[in-house]
Amino acid sequence: MYRMIYKSRSTEQMTLGLVRDIAAHSEVKNEKAGLTGVLLATQTHFLQVIEGTFEEVNLAFERIVHDERHFEFKLIAFSVIDARLFGGWGMRGIGVFDLNSQLERSLKKKYGEEDGGIRFPLEEWAALAFINDIKMMRELPEWKR
Repeated sequence: MYRMIYKSRSTEQMTLGLVRDIAAHSEVKNEKAGLTGVLLATQTHFLQVIEGTFEEVNLAFERIVHDERHFEFKLIAFSVIDARLFGGWGMRGIGVFDLNSQLERSLKKKYGEEDGGIRFPLEEWAALAFINDIKMMRELPEWKR
C-alpha cells in the first residue's frame, strides 16, 4: 500500500462548490481503483492525499498532473504505508477557505499564510498533521453547516 501527497496551485479561484464537484468526480473513479484520500483547497492551492496500490496511485497522479485546473505541482511524499489513514473516503473534499475566522487565524498562525489563505505544508509529517488538525476542527461543536 502507498500514500502520495502533493500540493499544487489552482488556475482559478476555488469555491466550495468546485471542491465538492472535484471530490465527487474523483470518488467515483477512486472507488473503482481502490483508492482513498482527501483533497483540501484554499482559494489558490490544493493539497491532496491519495492511498492505494502503487500502480493505481501512479495512474491517478498521471491524470492529476494533466488536469488543467492546476499547475506548479510539488510532490511532497510517495511512501509505503502499513494502513490507510483515509479508509472509507473515496475522496473527501474540504475547502479550508470556508472556516470560521477564529479557526482560520489559528491555522495561519500554526502553518503560515500564502496568497491570503492558509499555507499548506511541504513536509509529509506536517501535511498529515495539518489534515488531522482540520479533521479535529470539523468535529468541534462550533463547526455547523
